[in-house]
Amino acid sequence: MEANRTAQVGDLAGGLTRGVPRRILVVDDEAAIRLFSSVVLRSSGYEVDAAEDGAAGWEALHAKDYDLLITDNQMPKVSGVELINWLHDAQMELPVIMASGSFPVDELTRNPALQLAAALAKPFSGDQLLKTVNEVLGAAPERLDFQPSWRSQPSAELRLKAYQTP
Repeated sequence: MEANRTAQVGDLAGGLTRGVPRRILVVDDEAAIRLFSSVVLRSSGYEVDAAEDGAAGWEALHAKDYDLLITDNQMPKVSGVELINWLHDAQMELPVIMASGSFPVDELTRNPALQLAAALAKPFSGDQLLKTVNEVLGAAPERLDFQPSWRSQPSAELRLKAYQTP
């Protein structure tokens, strides 16, 4: 599998990096969320693929290179946590945004393999989705060995609350 494409800081203009669209994989078992996220992201210039659960997402991750994974947590077959663990075990370096109605805060705090670039609480708006995606992709250094900002907080729960809608 080819190394995932990454952007240099300052190269991001919407969903484009040096004229090449950034590729995002959205994994969610709710068809409406997959469609909504895909439409919002495509309208901003991103290339988007969608998968209906973690198992289909895992297959997609092996079929193409992605710049970002956005995943729900509670899904049939393979959960978001399991999918992130598989990414870690396969040494696939890819920033992950967990977009979910419930976050496994204890697991995220305990398990260093579950490094999230960001968390987005459902329901979220198109503006919240784009802001989060742009922050993650715009802040990613040339190499994807960055430390997600929620890990620098005294508690993962504090950072997760920051992404919840009022």
